[in-house]
Amino acid sequence: MKYFMFNHVGSENHGCEALVRGSMNIICNSDENADFVLSSYNPESDTGFKGVTVKSAKTRNLNSFEKIIAAMDLKINHSEVYSLEKMYSPIVADAADCDICLSIGGDTYCYGDNHGIQVLTRELKKSGKKVVLWGASIGEKDLTEQKLESLKDFDAVFAREPITYSLLKLKNANDNIHLFSDPAFCMERESVEPIDGFTRGNTLGLNISPLIAAGNKKTYEIIEDFLSYVFANTTLKVLLIPHVVEKNNNDYNFMKPIYEKFSGTERIAVLPPNLNVMQYKGYIANTRFFIGARTHATIAAYSSGVPTIALGYSVKARGIAKDIFGEEKYVLNFSDIESSEPLRDEFLKLVENENDIRRELMTSIPLRMRSAMEAGEMLQKI
Repeated sequence: MKYFMFNHVGSENHGCEALVRGSMNIICNSDENADFVLSSYNPESDTGFKGVTVKSAKTRNLNSFEKIIAAMDLKINHSEVYSLEKMYSPIVADAADCDICLSIGGDTYCYGDNHGIQVLTRELKKSGKKVVLWGASIGEKDLTEQKLESLKDFDAVFAREPITYSLLKLKNANDNIHLFSDPAFCMERESVEPIDGFTRGNTLGLNISPLIAAGNKKTYEIIEDFLSYVFANTTLKVLLIPHVVEKNNNDYNFMKPIYEKFSGTERIAVLPPNLNVMQYKGYIANTRFFIGARTHATIAAYSSGVPTIALGYSVKARGIAKDIFGEEKYVLNFSDIESSEPLRDEFLKLVENENDIRRELMTSIPLRMRSAMEAGEMLQKI
């Protein structure tokens, strides 16, 4: 079959890149003749993919006649549906020879009203395609009545963690809801040469994002105090690892001042912003501990057997931890903390329970990978 993947923002967000790579591995495992089209809002960032045709997810302008109808629709019906249908028509056309369409945005339904995405989904469905919400996380506070209604447009909804799955089942969001682990668990990693002196036994990987700083104005102060503690009380070195490098949402730029503050210790390094997600996963796998704000950076760590703290309290962070451990373990609500003490305490628990966590991951991760692979098998039955 031919698969159309849409709602992909581009591979400068390496979590999105991980979803594409993992999804292709999953589908190819169940469909050896799989062919892929990727609709991307940033196709220039997606040149590293093999075995997929990348299309620009570009909209078109309305012609004069369409603008008149759109204005009438807005005035009379208070609706933008007509204009959005016309604008998204090039994306629908890109899916013309595909059999099934996968909305791979992951947490797309957690942000904003998603009206445009809802219209695009309906247009793909109207064109005769099967449409699946793939690897989804949705929080209860994000699930408006309009979103709930739009979820019925999908032929199936694949939740990637148990919190979302339970919520959608409770709300009767769709007649065909399934739980499969995040596709990124099935993404491979590249072997990388460790930075000189930063070995697997002595490195703490750290990913901090502008997003958590938006929720906590003391982010720099907290992280700097925490690193001062690490340098004073352990022999660990710290590797700063960016995972999203978009123009206005750039982990590398955000972490650079942290690197500069501690560079004199010779115990800190920062990875460049131009690696692919498999290379970042390779470096994450070579750490002893990992602390991450970006969900797919933490998945790279979990799936490599690295004891990890997730800095976030989103439904995806909590849900993925629950998927792995059976409970929401080692997830820190960073927006609520006022000092570095809660982070330090969580880190000390990680160190104290290191061997137990590694054993838990060794047992759980193969099951998560198998669960993710089962999504490809179910897809063939949709």
